This record gives sequence, C-alpha cells and structure tokens, in this order.
Amino acid sequence: MDMGQTQLHSLHFLVAEADPVQRRALIEALGQVGATRVTDVPDGPMALRTLQAGFTPKIDVAVIDLDLGGMDGLELLRAIAALKSEVRLIVVGAQPASVLFSVESLAQAHGVDLLGTAAKPVTSTKLKALLDNYQAPRRAPAAAPGPSFTFAEVGMGLQKRQFEPFFQPKIELATGQVKGLETFARWRHPEHGVLGPSSFIGALEANNRVDFLDWTMLEMSVERCRRYHDQGIPISISLNLAPETLAHPHFVRQVTSTMQRHGVLPDYLTFEMTETAILSFDADFIERLVRLRMMGFGLAVDDYGTGRSNLQILARIPFSELKIDRSFVDGASKKRQLGTVLKSCLGLAHSLDRMSVAVGVETRQDWDFLQGLGCTYAQGYHIANPMPADQFPGWLEDWRHFF
Repeated sequence: MDMGQTQLHSLHFLVAEADPVQRRALIEALGQVGATRVTDVPDGPMALRTLQAGFTPKIDVAVIDLDLGGMDGLELLRAIAALKSEVRLIVVGAQPASVLFSVESLAQAHGVDLLGTAAKPVTSTKLKALLDNYQAPRRAPAAAPGPSFTFAEVGMGLQKRQFEPFFQPKIELATGQVKGLETFARWRHPEHGVLGPSSFIGALEANNRVDFLDWTMLEMSVERCRRYHDQGIPISISLNLAPETLAHPHFVRQVTSTMQRHGVLPDYLTFEMTETAILSFDADFIERLVRLRMMGFGLAVDDYGTGRSNLQILARIPFSELKIDRSFVDGASKKRQLGTVLKSCLGLAHSLDRMSVAVGVETRQDWDFLQGLGCTYAQGYHIANPMPADQFPGWLEDWRHFF
C-alpha cells in the first residue's frame, strides 16, 4: 500500500544528518507530509546504535545523509544491510545525480530496502514522492522451498509429456497489436502442480542435458504455432535455447525437419540467446547463426545490456531483435540515468536496423515511457503473465476488444 492508504503519523522516522540546520529542515519537511514521530541523530554511529537498539516503536523509515561524521553514509548503508532490518531507507546528499544513482545500485547490491535518493535541498515534495513507494513489511510466513527432482525424475516427466510451453505475448507499442509469443517451459507435475524452471533446470544443467528440455519445447512450440495458424492466428514464437543446443552439429537439420513436419515457415520462429553465450562460442557457432538468418529464422539477443557486449559482433551478426533487460526498463521513467541507458540501447537497435523488445514492462508508466522513446515491442506483467497455450486465443480476443 502507498502513502495514500498508510497514515504517515503511524510511522517512526529516523533522521541522520550532521548539520543541525539541515537536520531541522529535514524534520520540518517530514512534518509537512504528516510525520509525527521523528528521532534525530547527528552522526553515523549514533544512527546505527539507534537502529540496533530495538526502539519501541521501531524505526520504520531512516533518512540518512551521505556526509555523516564517524561513519559516512556508505559505511552506514553496509552496516544496516548486516542488521537484516526491515527499516526502509531514504538517502540524501549534495552529490551529483550520477553519484546518488550509484548509491541506489549499491543499496540494491547490499539487499537494502531503499525508497530512493534525494538531492539537497530536500523538500517535502521530494520526500512525499519517495514515501509513496513505502509498503508495510509483510510478515507472512516464508514460503516453503519448492520441490527438487533428480535428473531421472525430470527425464521421466519429459518422456511422459508432462512439460508444456506457456506463452507470454509480445506487443507492438505503436499499434497495440500482438506480434509474437515467448515460450516459457513449465512442468505440469501430477502431484505438485505447475512448476517453473527453478524446480528442474538445475538437474538438467548438472548433467549437461538441457537440450532434452530444449527439443521438447521446440517441438511443442512449433506444434502449437501450427494450431494457432489453423485457428486464424498467424502468430510468431520466440524460444530461448541453450547455446550448446544451437551449437550441436545437427541442429540446423533437426530444426528444419521440425518446421517441415508441422508446416510452419522459419519466419515464424525466433531463437533467443544471451550476449554472454554469443561471445563464448567460436566461428563455427557464428556461422550457424548466420545460416539460420539466411534460412529466415529470427535471432534475438536476450538480456541485452547485462553482458560485456562486443559491439562488433552485435553489428556483424544479423540479429533481428535486441531484447533489453528488465533492469534497464523498471524505473527508467523516473530515474534519469536509467532512462539514458535505455535510450542508448534503443538507439543502438534503431541504428543497426534491429527491432527492440523491452522486457519486464510492469506498469502503464513503463508502457507510456517506452512508447515515447520509439521502442518496437514490449512484454511483461502489465500486459500478461505467461499463460497456458489454450488460454491465449481467449486472451487475444479480450486484448483486441481492449484496444
């Protein structure tokens, strides 16, 4: 819930600021947005002791300045992370926006719950915007760990056709039209219900047999693609394959046979692979990618921006899509530095005449921002979760009515 629902006066704030004038200004700004319980300290060690002391009522939100005496804001951030506390943080400072953005990345790396950063002078308006991100800690019991399976059990599930593709729609931002589906592997286990990759991918990787799953998903996705076409839905499918599967000497022949058997043209199938996978393989692998494009298959760079990109490879291999990682999409509309990186990724895709796909679009604000930047496609929970194959036609009908 946000601050429209949570009463600020019910929260206990800590203000850690060395300068007495600015400390008083922060307390007054919090008062202007409705805070009534504020504890203030002048340095880092006192802030840490306050958080360690188990105050009653506990500290809900700590506003800390980067320039603290005795222990600066970065040291305090690390120490708070070690406490495993539920306290939410707001970091303020006179540093440039680029430094504050890096502090956000540091907090994320520490696993600290950061509401955001604010450049000085800090106003009540800035604090209100950050406090709108507040959510009360959820104290529900931790979920039980998912079931784990042996390689033999996973193999038996594959043999019994208990695995199936779920599909997440890919939307053209300019028109709102559904232009493709990405395949996600799911195991419909007879005892445990629908299971995601975390339950079975480890056993396959440990035995170097992810290709068992890849070939199952390829066969079933192409089969489903054919059925959609027969229903008057000429949709394309994207499939993320392990590089070892793509590198197999007989891959091209086998995938060609699969497409012919189901009567699906290569134009309707795109293979996705990560930047790291591309860079770790040799010339023979690159040749295979080029051959697939010559045959009409699509190629997409998945999780773009998270690896150490070799721009020459991105330029020389005829990828049809760059899939921009969700870490550059989430929050880009609010954070200038993140937005700048996102614009750079989209600009690269455009200049190379590649289509761009933003992954992890979770809000209408994300959608509108990407649309304004000229991104080609979007997919994410704002549009739809991955769904069973037989649910897609009904979902598509509803989406068409919506648009």
